[in-house]
Amino acid sequence: MPPFPFTAIVAQEEMKRALLIAAVDPSVGGVLIFGDRGTGKSTAVRALAALLPKIRAVAGCPYSCSPDSPADACPHCARGRGKSHQIPVPVVDLPLGATEDRVVGALDLERALTRGEKAFEPGLLARANRGFLYIDEANLLEDHLVDLLLDVAASGVNTVEREGLSLRHPARFVLVGSGNPEEGELRPQLLDRFGLACEVTTPTDIATRIEVVRRRDAYERDGEGFCAGQAKAERALQKTILSARERLGGVGVPDAVLESAARLCLALGTDGLRGELTLMRTARALAALDGAETVTVAHLRQVAPSALRHRLRRNPLDESGSTARVARAVEEVLGGA
Repeated sequence: MPPFPFTAIVAQEEMKRALLIAAVDPSVGGVLIFGDRGTGKSTAVRALAALLPKIRAVAGCPYSCSPDSPADACPHCARGRGKSHQIPVPVVDLPLGATEDRVVGALDLERALTRGEKAFEPGLLARANRGFLYIDEANLLEDHLVDLLLDVAASGVNTVEREGLSLRHPARFVLVGSGNPEEGELRPQLLDRFGLACEVTTPTDIATRIEVVRRRDAYERDGEGFCAGQAKAERALQKTILSARERLGGVGVPDAVLESAARLCLALGTDGLRGELTLMRTARALAALDGAETVTVAHLRQVAPSALRHRLRRNPLDESGSTARVARAVEEVLGGA
């Protein structure tokens, strides 16, 4: 059965906007989605990947390298390239119980034992290159895997030094994590690596709940028919994403908007400059999606909660949540809509 269509997801506008922004500009730094179970987090990630156009990859390359990328950046392609073909955008799940060998790759024991060859068996990071690495229950991920992901996410390269192997391969992916905050917090080091953080909640109005159930039931009864009914909307959204990618480099960010972003981050007391950088990139991607030529304060207002709520220091004198603090600062610094 095909994945549930992205355009058929009801409500959860902040989550959908964040994922679309990450699809337009992966340099935003990934998306963290925290909220109740059964609110469409994993459904949205798989729906977005299915929505995106196929990518060209070197045939037989375990890292799905682009034919246009430098051959010497990949151990497979450095030995020579053959034909290329089109493949779906990779979506790789990183299960909580995954071993480090499964994540980074390891010695291919079968070839070592049967042929006496020392060969590398690529792991999950290799499969995720040029796609999405999805971590459900990211707040429960083991510390050593968190450290590993931080290194790879920062460099875009997976380095393997073990069992006599010494190898580097490309590992650039959009990191998407989800979880339930009631089951534990995310380590600050990993939290800061996510460009955007969204909060999703169970709908509380009857009409929305009914529509969610109706669409899910229709999909499970006749997946092909349901997806066919959304095909026109899916094609239109795909076209919007492609147009936004082409337009992104030409979208201007006026100095006045940069000043507003800096004032907002100062008012919230965010550490470093990653908040401003993410806010600027996110607002620019949103402007590209909107078809705008320049970023406006209105774009900053829309993306500020997702870009900043997870970068706030704890304030023992302020019992309001991070979302409320961002909203208050937006009103004070950026003014009304």
